[in-house]
Amino acid sequence: MRAQFALAGCFLSLVLTVVPVHASPIRIKDLVEFDGVRGNDLVGYGLVVGLNGTGDGLRNAPFTEEIMSNILERLGINVSGEQFRPKNVAAVFVTAELPPFARAGGQIDVTVSAIGDAKSLLGGTLIMTPLNAADGQIYAVAQGAILAGGVAAKGEAGGVVQGVPTAGTIPAGARIEREADFELASLETVRLALREPDFTTASRIENAINDAVGGGVAVMLDSGTVRLSVSEMRTTSPAHVLGQIENLLVEPEQRARVVVDQRSGTIVIGQDVRISRVAVSQGNLTLRIEEAPLVVQPNPFARGETVVVPRSNTQITKEPGIALAEVPSGASLSEVISGLNALGVAPRDMIDILKSIKAAGALHAEFVVR
Repeated sequence: MRAQFALAGCFLSLVLTVVPVHASPIRIKDLVEFDGVRGNDLVGYGLVVGLNGTGDGLRNAPFTEEIMSNILERLGINVSGEQFRPKNVAAVFVTAELPPFARAGGQIDVTVSAIGDAKSLLGGTLIMTPLNAADGQIYAVAQGAILAGGVAAKGEAGGVVQGVPTAGTIPAGARIEREADFELASLETVRLALREPDFTTASRIENAINDAVGGGVAVMLDSGTVRLSVSEMRTTSPAHVLGQIENLLVEPEQRARVVVDQRSGTIVIGQDVRISRVAVSQGNLTLRIEEAPLVVQPNPFARGETVVVPRSNTQITKEPGIALAEVPSGASLSEVISGLNALGVAPRDMIDILKSIKAAGALHAEFVVR
């Protein structure tokens, strides 16, 4: 047996992404969320029928038998005390999103997911399932044939599964029965919530709106909110206001940030990252342990037993380190990358170097580890 332990850390891949010097102008609708213009999550508990022997095992999923009994009784079929063990039904959760301004009679897509031990929902049909919102009210009813995104095949000695056959979708599978209680036309002010709060970006949004429709209409409240005064605009409704300003172009500002994903070994360095004058040196120490057990046997026709004597060989190897390399003060992104690459370090060590520079107070950026 042979084992190796690298004290410097596991091998990681490295990706450096360069943000352009000047960000391209972005539409306001892609930078903000309009207050009140949002969807609502819906969820329901239902039954899928018509499966080809891939449904729930009712002994392991008694809730499937219970919901099936309730549905049959609502249809006028008395099944009290009956014992039935069909394999073509499955209990499922049904989820959907009620989009903003959805009207009664409209249709939305739904996602169906098995919650028991069903093997596949392929070929199944969802029975009428009410969908509730967080307030407990029913806003839609779902029903229809399921489009499963996977396939499963099983034989006596093994099986194969591709994709996720226990989940699927029903395009336009739910019909809206109730509308969300929100009247955009009654609002006198509309707030714009920035997806990435920033004072500079919020100020630019304020200026762009006031330059387009008139001064005083937009007011920046904080780094994440810009308020629009509908009453001061010559429009008939807030919908017209949003229609006028949502396509205005604004150049967003970004914070200096270094993002490290330890799972994939990815490093993303923003354009505005700066490093103070600092010297960096790096080296590795590797400990290697080799197991070479020795088998000892007794002489022929002698009493005794064969035993295994453990034997280990240890070795410490110190790789030649890198001499001190200087990174100049106020270095730009290209200079930072050139300086780090000049060190000649392996990708696995780049993350450790960035952490050490941050700990030394020389990395002037937000350091995010995921």
